[in-house]
Amino acid sequence: MPKIKTNRAAAKRFKRTGSGKFMYSKSHSSHILTTKTRKRKRSLRKSMVIDKSNEKLIRLLLPNS
Repeated sequence: MPKIKTNRAAAKRFKRTGSGKFMYSKSHSSHILTTKTRKRKRSLRKSMVIDKSNEKLIRLLLPNS
């Protein structure tokens, strides 16, 4: 039987928490930061928990994590 491969693109974007949820970092935080407000840039720093509706899909992409 072949091994189940992890989707490498997803592995770089999502991390598993201790409780089994998936975390991701927000987009739009790398460049053209002068036009964005302080409040917006501050909120972009925080990582978010993946929504329940997308969790099944992420679990298929990351079977070994």
